[in-house]
Order: sequence, then structure tokens, then C-alpha cells
Amino acid sequence: MTISELLTLAVSGIFAGILAGFLGIGGGTVLVPMMLGLGYEPINAVATSTLSIMITSISGSIQNWRMGYLSLNRVIGIGFPALVTAQIGAYLANLFSSQILLILFGLLLLLNIYLVEVRKKVTKQKKKQEENQNSSEFSSYPQNSTSLNLIPETLFPITPHPLSLVFEYQQNSKQIQSQQIAQIITGSLAGLLAGLFGIGGGVIMVPLQILLLNETIKTAIQTSLGVIVITAFSACLGHALQGNVIWITGTILGLGGLLGAQFSTRFLPNLSEKTVSLAFKSLLFILSIYIFWKAFQ
Repeated sequence: MTISELLTLAVSGIFAGILAGFLGIGGGTVLVPMMLGLGYEPINAVATSTLSIMITSISGSIQNWRMGYLSLNRVIGIGFPALVTAQIGAYLANLFSSQILLILFGLLLLLNIYLVEVRKKVTKQKKKQEENQNSSEFSSYPQNSTSLNLIPETLFPITPHPLSLVFEYQQNSKQIQSQQIAQIITGSLAGLLAGLFGIGGGVIMVPLQILLLNETIKTAIQTSLGVIVITAFSACLGHALQGNVIWITGTILGLGGLLGAQFSTRFLPNLSEKTVSLAFKSLLFILSIYIFWKAFQ
């Protein structure tokens, strides 16, 4: 590898890390087209991207875990089905021809334009809901407890009816089952995307967690990053067993992504969300055109 190639990979990784930090998603949607532009085969670009994403997501997840923001139970619940589907995605990627893989990736880039908008709308709605809930809880809290004439429950304890306990147990069981199904759906989709296209799947995991699991925005983003570690590891392992991963390239891109993410978090407040979102969607559209051109070249 020449010095110019090394610098090109490092700059590409930094650029992908900047975009990932700005939007809170993995850089696979940018890394794969970049590697294609550098002359890598589609299957190698997809496989190597998973290594880069794994490096950047591990760093972010360790930081979240140290600060107490990462729930391992949530990560495992979504990440376990992703382990399986990531292997399926890696297997399918080897079955497709380069042209089919490029066409599918181009369609994914176009879909990402829509998904970014969906994620933004879902996040805004959830944020508004959380603000309304916090304000209602504050207004309903008694300002003067001396004005309330309450009878202590210790004097007249209320014993719940046995039927009400059975009903409550059934409701809790249904809620747990629906939560498990939602976790399986979310993790399965993320794993499949990671193995097939070399992306983390954060753009789809965050809105699904908010919609299906009723998670808060911050929890959804932090859990998504933790799950990406699992999906990227599983997908990288699947591709590595088939000899598709270029280790030096993926490591350089991953380290560059770490620097880019740090840069973006420092300068993020200086840019409006509308500007960043418009720039990213424009980039996705341009990249999709480039991918389709490569597919039919």
C-alpha cells in the first residue's frame, strides 16, 4: 500500500466518521461507495466496512457504558437475533453478483433518504411527547401537601382482589411478549442489513425502538450503538470466514472514523439540524446515482 492510498483511506474514514457523528448513524452508507471509488470489489467493500463500523461503535459504546448510559439487557435483547441474521446477510452477499449487489445497495441509499426523514419525524414526536409528559407530571404534583386530607393506607390497607391480580399478570405477560417480538424484529433487520450491505443499521434501529419499544430518544440511540457492535462483529466474522475482509483497509478506515466522530461532536452545535440533514440526503442521492452507474458500467 502506497502513502497516497494510505492517506486516501484515512481521509475517507475521517469523512465517514464526521457524517456518522453528525447524524448518529454508522458510516457504512458512505464507506462502501468510497471504497468502490477506490477500486475495491463490491463484496470486499461491504465486508471491510463491517470491520470499520465495529471499531467506531466499540469506542462509542465503551464511553456510554462507562458513563452508565448503556443497558446491556436492551443491547442483548436486540443484538441476539442480529447475530443470526448478520450471518444470513453475509451469506446472501456472496450469492449475489457484483451488479445485483450494487443495484440493491443503490436502492438502499435511496431508501435511507426516506428513513432519515422518518427518523427525524419520529424523534421530534417522541421529544414532544416526553416534554408534555414531564410538564403534566410537574403540574399534577401537589404544591402544598398540608392541604390534602389523606388517610394513611397503613390504617386501612387495601387488599387487591385475586381476579385483578390474574388480570394484571396476563397484561404483563402480553406486554413482555410484544416487547420480545419487537426486539426480534428490530435486531433481525439490523443484522440482515449489516451482513448484506456492510452498514450498522442505526438509521432503522432508532425509529423502530421508539415506535415499537416506546424507548426514549437517548436510550434508543445508545442502545442502537451497542447493538451495532454485535451486528458488525457478526457480519465481519461471517465475511472473514469467506475471505472477503481486507484487514488493513478496514482498520485504517475505522481509526479515521474515530477521529472524524470526535471532530463532528465538537463542531456539531455550530450547524443547524436542517442543514446537516439536507446535506446528508443530497449526498445519499449523489452516491446512489454513482452506485447505479457502477452497476451498469
